[in-house]
Amino acid sequence: MSQPQTPPIADPITTPAAAQQARPSPVVSHLLAALQPQQALLEAAPHCGTLTPRVFDGLAGEMDSLLHSAGVSDLGWRGKILVTGGDRLRWLNGMVSNTVQSLPEGEGNYSFLLSVQGRIQGDCYVYRRSADLLLDTGFDQIPALMRHLDHFIIMDDVELADVSHQWTALSLAGPGAPRVLATLGFSPSASSVENARMSAARIGEVPCTIIEAYHVVVPRFELWFAPEHVLAVWETLQAAGATPCGLEAVEALRVLEATPLYGIDLNDRDLPQETAQTRALNFSKGCYLGQEIVERIRSRGKVNRQFRQFALLGAPPPQLPIDLLNGEQSVGRITSTASLSSAGLLGLGFIRIEVVERNAEITYDGGVATALAAPPGIPGASSS
Repeated sequence: MSQPQTPPIADPITTPAAAQQARPSPVVSHLLAALQPQQALLEAAPHCGTLTPRVFDGLAGEMDSLLHSAGVSDLGWRGKILVTGGDRLRWLNGMVSNTVQSLPEGEGNYSFLLSVQGRIQGDCYVYRRSADLLLDTGFDQIPALMRHLDHFIIMDDVELADVSHQWTALSLAGPGAPRVLATLGFSPSASSVENARMSAARIGEVPCTIIEAYHVVVPRFELWFAPEHVLAVWETLQAAGATPCGLEAVEALRVLEATPLYGIDLNDRDLPQETAQTRALNFSKGCYLGQEIVERIRSRGKVNRQFRQFALLGAPPPQLPIDLLNGEQSVGRITSTASLSSAGLLGLGFIRIEVVERNAEITYDGGVATALAAPPGIPGASSS
C-alpha cells in the first residue's frame, strides 16, 4: 500500500496568492514532542502548519485498524478560536455559512467563512457552549481567520482569542472505537446526526471533552484535553485496544471518505457549491457574508465544476496537484491521492461537470480517472 501524496511547494502559476506568502516553520505537535524522547526514529510529517507522526508500524496495518477495529491518531494539527461577548451568536451567525443561532448548546456544525464575492476563505467547526463559541480549524488557518473575523467586528460586543495553546486532541476512529470508549466508561449515543456532539468525560484520570464527530466510512471521535496529558491519554487509549496511527493512514482514510482539506483540496478561489459539502450550508438562516453569491448559485441551480472522488487506473500521479485532461484540454485537477489495498488508487479533486455528464474520457499523467458517485465500499468497515 503506497503512502498518500501531498503536494510539493506551491507553483505561483496555479496557487492562490494567499498560499504563496511565506509560511512560518511548522510547530511540533504536543504528541510528537511527547513521543520523540521514547521513539528516536519516529518520523515527523508536516501537516497544516504542524509536525505530526508520519507512521508507526506500517500504513497497511494502521489502515486495517482504522477500517476494521480502532485507531488512535494525532489531532495536534487542529487549532481553536474562542468567541465571547453578548453579541457572539448574532455576529458569528452573520460570518459563517451554517447556522449558529439555532445550533443547540453542546453541538457543533461545519461551516465555510466566505468573502463578499462568496469565495471560501477557510473552514471550521463551530461549537456552541453555554458561555461562548469555539471554532475548531486547521492550525495553519488560525492567523488568517483571526484577521478575517476581526475585520468585521465594528460596534459588536464580541472578542476573539486564539486558544490553541490551551488544548490538544487525539482522534479515535474505526468500527471498534465505540467499544474502546465504552471500556473507559464513556457510552456514545446510539443515534447518528450530522451535527457533532460534545460531552464531558474522563479518560483515566484526565478530564476530556469528547466529540462524536461527523464521519462517512467508520465512526470517529475526538478527545480534547490539556496538552500536558497527551501521553497519558495516548497510552490509555492503546491499553483499551486502539492502534497508533500516523498521518499517512489518517490521510488515506480522508481520501477514502472523500473529505476535502482546506489548503490542499480547497482554496480561496473555490465557491461553496463547487465543493459538494452541502452540510456546510444553511439556506434558511439570516444574512451572512457571501450569502448573495451562494443564493445566486442556488437560484441558477448549477455550478460548472465540482469536487469529486476519482478511481485512478494507472500509476500514482508524479506530483500534486496534477491536471485532469479530456484529450489535450485541462478539465480539472487532482489534489490528493491514496492507494488502498481494499479500494485501489483513489484521488480527490475538481472536474468540469459537463465532462462527467457526457461520460467523456478523463486522463492524467500516468493513467485514467473515473469520477465516483460515492466512496467505494470496504468489506468489514461500518459507519454505524
